Amino acid sequence: MEKNKQRNTVNRREEILKSLTKNGKVYVQELSEKYGVSEVTIRNDLDKLEKKDLLIKARGGAIKVDFHVRTDHRLSEKYHMNVSQKERIGKSSIQLIENYDTIVIDSGSTTAEIAKNLAQFKDLTVITNAINVTNILAGFPNVNLIVPGGYFRKNSSSLIGPLAEENLRRFHVDKLFLGVDGFDTRIGLFTPNLEEGHLNQQMIEIANEVIVVTDASKFKKKSLAFICGLNKINKVVTDDLIENDDRKRLEDAGIEVIVV
Repeated sequence: MEKNKQRNTVNRREEILKSLTKNGKVYVQELSEKYGVSEVTIRNDLDKLEKKDLLIKARGGAIKVDFHVRTDHRLSEKYHMNVSQKERIGKSSIQLIENYDTIVIDSGSTTAEIAKNLAQFKDLTVITNAINVTNILAGFPNVNLIVPGGYFRKNSSSLIGPLAEENLRRFHVDKLFLGVDGFDTRIGLFTPNLEEGHLNQQMIEIANEVIVVTDASKFKKKSLAFICGLNKINKVVTDDLIENDDRKRLEDAGIEVIVV
């Protein structure tokens, strides 16, 4: 009898994973009715599968894991992903900047959209480890540009390592605009590269205000290197594809969510 029960549990969980692969989402109530078991049993199934990193629980069900989050995409590839959302985020983010601010702009394609819109300010000081951002701001006479140095990481077109970290410790800034590759609203921020993540942590330490800029595709994703938890984040600027559960979780944590 016990063996049959175990076999049924294994079969049911395999079927749940197949449904996830096919549909992208599953719902507790539907699974409960389909398999003739309680919603508590289904939630237990989802708990066990989530612990094996086979799915991500969401309100009322679960979504499939996007394993490609672990891929360390080249910056040139990122420029072609979710272009319109990133442009809107960039234009909206500059409303959080004031004349004479000192800010840090992290590497990435979304943060580059912020840099493109900084010509309108009278005077700004910008610290950045991003070569693409540096190239944009080099032509702006109103921007006092500081590059902390380090060694060049090709995939992100950024400067990282001990030299960059040591130099960042010399500064204190008003705001940090931080890009991410993964954002699990139950845990925090992630990036594929360990050294990039460590540098991001140093950026957070020197900033009065941490503003995460990310399109909604990064939510419900994790990557290799953990950057920080929700308690370090002040604001999030994202697009209107953010799911309600992610937005609520952020707002419940006291984070201002700006949807563009």
